[in-house]
Amino acid sequence: MLDHVTVRASSTVLIGREAESSALRDALKRARAGEPGTVLMGGEAGIGKTRLVEEFSRYAKADDVHLLTGQCLQLGEEGLPFAPFASALRDLLRRAGPGVFAGQERDFAVLLPELAPAGPEPAADATRGHLFDLVGRLFERIAAERPLVLIMEDLHWADRSTRDLLAFLIRSARSQRALLVATYRSDELHRGHPLRPFIAELDRVRGVQRLDLERLDRDGTAQILADLLPTPPPASLIDNVFDRAQGNPFFIEELAACAEENASCDLPDTLRDILLTRADQLPDSAQRVLRIAAVGGNRVAHQLLATVSGVPDEELEEAMRAAVLAQLIVADPDGGYEFRHALVREAVHDDLLPGEHARLHARYAAAIEAAPDLVAAGRAPAEIAHHWHAANERPKALTAALQAAEHAGQRYAYAEQSGLLNRVLELWEQLPNPTELSGLRHLDVLERALWAAVEAGDYMRAMKLTKAALAEVDREAEPLRTARLLERRGRLFQTFGKSDGVEQFREAYDLAARVQDPWERAALLADLGAALALSDRPAGARMAQEAGELAESLGDTALQVYTALTTGRVYGRSLPVEQGLADMRKAVEMAADAGDIAGSARALVNLSDLLCEVGRYAESAEVAERGLADATRVGIRRSKGAFLLANLAEALVALGRWDEADIRAAETARLDPVGAHALLWLIPQAVVRLARGQTGAAELLGRALHYLTWPYLVASSRLPLHTLRIDAALAGIALAGEPLEAASAALADPVLPGEPRYAWPVLAAAARVPGGDDLTARIRTAAAALPAVHPAEFAYAAQVAAALTEGAAALPAWQAAVAAWRLDGQPYQLARALTSLAEAAAGAGDRATAADAIAEAGAIAATLDAVPLRDELATLARRLGLRAAAYPANAPDLLTSREQEVLRLVAEGRSNRRIAEELYISPKTASVHVSRIIAKLDVTNRVEAAAVARRLGLLSDAQG
Repeated sequence: MLDHVTVRASSTVLIGREAESSALRDALKRARAGEPGTVLMGGEAGIGKTRLVEEFSRYAKADDVHLLTGQCLQLGEEGLPFAPFASALRDLLRRAGPGVFAGQERDFAVLLPELAPAGPEPAADATRGHLFDLVGRLFERIAAERPLVLIMEDLHWADRSTRDLLAFLIRSARSQRALLVATYRSDELHRGHPLRPFIAELDRVRGVQRLDLERLDRDGTAQILADLLPTPPPASLIDNVFDRAQGNPFFIEELAACAEENASCDLPDTLRDILLTRADQLPDSAQRVLRIAAVGGNRVAHQLLATVSGVPDEELEEAMRAAVLAQLIVADPDGGYEFRHALVREAVHDDLLPGEHARLHARYAAAIEAAPDLVAAGRAPAEIAHHWHAANERPKALTAALQAAEHAGQRYAYAEQSGLLNRVLELWEQLPNPTELSGLRHLDVLERALWAAVEAGDYMRAMKLTKAALAEVDREAEPLRTARLLERRGRLFQTFGKSDGVEQFREAYDLAARVQDPWERAALLADLGAALALSDRPAGARMAQEAGELAESLGDTALQVYTALTTGRVYGRSLPVEQGLADMRKAVEMAADAGDIAGSARALVNLSDLLCEVGRYAESAEVAERGLADATRVGIRRSKGAFLLANLAEALVALGRWDEADIRAAETARLDPVGAHALLWLIPQAVVRLARGQTGAAELLGRALHYLTWPYLVASSRLPLHTLRIDAALAGIALAGEPLEAASAALADPVLPGEPRYAWPVLAAAARVPGGDDLTARIRTAAAALPAVHPAEFAYAAQVAAALTEGAAALPAWQAAVAAWRLDGQPYQLARALTSLAEAAAGAGDRATAADAIAEAGAIAATLDAVPLRDELATLARRLGLRAAAYPANAPDLLTSREQEVLRLVAEGRSNRRIAEELYISPKTASVHVSRIIAKLDVTNRVEAAAVARRLGLLSDAQG
């Protein structure tokens, strides 16, 4: 997908620096108000200091300031004195002419010789004070005219004279409207670097602010890749680049330039040369030890390094001290060494000679085998397998990988287990006697690899493994194994839309009769019933019932849990709500009592889904959160965890907590669910962004609606896509087609009558489409045959009835629909019903009811940031001659309760990281909340947000 494409060298957008940008802008505002300041911006090479300064410079120029920039030169401590100031003043001379120096050109010739070619030699130390005063008064004159921003880049290369002049300017600044921004590389500041005490001293000066640029997180990495690459980057590529670049923007850009579809690439030569520059400057003995350390991984314990290297302690410590001083290695307080950058380790490792590479990896493997405590607890099997494989010792690599895979499975590390078993399968073809070495058949390894891939959520790999395993299995001799493989293949066919899986499930059911073990037969029937019910509910129900009866007769608690889950899923709608919920809660309790954490997670998937269906949205969200914790704990976050995240997002959408829903959908996307499972995040994210009218909604819709072309897609996915398509068509999004076309296709879908939960929203969306009598008749016919059991279904049914009602009866019909939505509790659906109520009331001449409905709906739309609905209400208000303030922008409920909590902390000056710590949320979530608050309050930064909030009284509740 990414082969042979042109990739831009650097990103065009500034990513992950919102807090730092805001701090710079705030500093400029203070300077404009007469409060001079200094910002010292530090960060490692490639972290984005220059990019941030460029962005700030554009902002400052647009803000009508004098902008001067100076660059320190890499000439050493005794290099060209005052070089950055000379550069800045030369730029000033070019723009303003010699007159800016107020007749003192000869004095300034010390810095700019071109002002007086025959002038004096550079000033001696005795005249430094006069020179410093000249520069200070020049900047003061400039700042009196317009605010001055002076940017000094690469301060780590500054000579002593430059540092002294900077210190003078910072300390002597009083009231001039000036801001100085200086950048430096923190990874250049070794212990004896002269800038270290300089910065420490400035820290105590009033008006000096430190900004330390941190590495980007995975989301920031993904955003840079998305900006640079011609197609959306797959999660595997994002993970690979994030693990290797560790959030350094320059490294991310360099790796993006060589990215391939397999999410991996060799280091570009230019980047390799940069990374090895410091290593090449080390003494030979230190370089040799560094190469040995690189073989051990990003982090290596001191004792392990000592054992493998065979270097005496004093010599080893001296070598590592040189690497630490060169900023290549960070010493760990626990007694180990870690490469400052993973890519540095990679470059050093890749620079090994072939024989050296194999020999050192073999020495690591032997050392860890002899003393497993040389590595972190639990890591020995995986480390041994890695090193024997890297050493190309194939027999040892195969047996070690099998042992490590078993150990990984015991720790719920299914992704690691899957990778190890894939390695075993590769080695199997390279060895003459793999069965003798392992004690396993090839089919045994295939099967183990299949289940590990499923638990890890790697369904593409699982699909290939089921095909290979079914080609090897003896169906007559092993009916249970065959049936299990068929059941899994049928599920994978459903996932990838290749078929409905019914053929595989029925073949597996026929084989179940030959399974001798009743426990295994019951578990198999339970799984088959759950899978088949997605396509053939009656047949699936019969299998589920058979499994339940068999489990009951055996009296096995774990098996009863398993079959109860299937029964609850298949029979959910036919049982009374409380009975269905009670049965599922019992299954959760039984799993917990049995210590079956994975079973508990599976049960919580079903329970959270049913709670959402019956309208208990807050409880559904809580249960999904609990299940997600269980899934994460036992390593099934990519499989069952994806469904729990989707359930959580669905509940949050219903509750009107759209920011959180969007974040949870993004979390699901990062799990990279394949096939139809991608709809787990595409649907909720598209729903929110469409309702908000956000940029990018059309792209999401296009990706989601593509699945409507699949001939095999379960109803729970297919029908929400129809609803989404109709809403998108009504919103005028071209790719959704005409509204009438979208509604007609939805009503013609044969799965519609059997799924009331998902069919009612389809009918409600279709009822909004102007289509004449034929469309109305088809909606009436479908609605008449569709049962309504739960609150949302009743509300949708009332909404459909109201939409099809005309004349005087429309007003009471919409009042009934509004009442039904109040009972259900979904704010957005309530706001939509209120909008229609306002139209009906206006048509009936009831302006008071119309005004009240518009005001309430507008407040909800503002809280949700549902821009299209808010605009629709504004148009309606104008058409009815109502005041635009019918839904005031300063309503107390403009912000959600969570946003008010965040805003209170913003007003107290807390950073996103501190906000995240106090509210127990991620920094990314805090950043999203802050951005949303700024947008809602129509301000440009955090300071203005806090000021507006205080003026409008929005903090009173949050502050108690």
